[in-house]
Parts: sequence; structure tokens; C-alpha cells
Amino acid sequence: MSDLKLDEFSPTPTDGTIQFDNIERSASDLAAVYDVPVNIQAVLGRSSMEVAALLRLSKGSIIELDRKVGEAIDIYVNNRLVARGEVVVVDERLGVTMTEIIKDGDAA
Repeated sequence: MSDLKLDEFSPTPTDGTIQFDNIERSASDLAAVYDVPVNIQAVLGRSSMEVAALLRLSKGSIIELDRKVGEAIDIYVNNRLVARGEVVVVDERLGVTMTEIIKDGDAA
């Protein structure tokens, strides 16, 4: 059993996080979660269509998206919007660079 005392913790903030007094955080503090898988999505845009139209799609078909060329894309982690970014090419492969981090409540 631990000798943990309740007065060692700060009051719990309204955002649900726990803060510890006088403890510095480093990358090694996160070692326990390094192997936890996360789902990352870079969403270029969205489109709606009926099933019949979907079944008519073939190689070379064009689907119009709700975004314009050069407009920021949405980056989701575990289905939560966390950032916006731009599509980049790295060694002839597509990638995403984050240009804006989305804080809670900022996703408009």
C-alpha cells in the first residue's frame, strides 16, 4: 500500500485532468503509453451520395468534396478533431503537416 496523502494533489481542474504539485514532466513519463495504438485520420473533405451513385463509381471517377484546393484538412485522433494541416509530398509520398492545433471548444 502507498503512503500517498491527499494534500499532495492540487484540486482537480474542471477539465478532468489531474495535476501534481512540484513534479516536472518529461518524455520518459509517457513511456507507459508509447505502445498504445491510436487511429489517425487526415480528412481531405467529405461528400454525400446515394448508394446507386456509389455503385456506379469506377476507376477514374471523380468525387467532388466539400473543400477547395489549398484549404486546410482536418486531422483526427481516435475520432476527435485535434489539428488542421496541409498535404505535403515527402520522398514522392503524401504526408500531412500540422498548421493549427485545435483546443477543446475551438473546433468550429
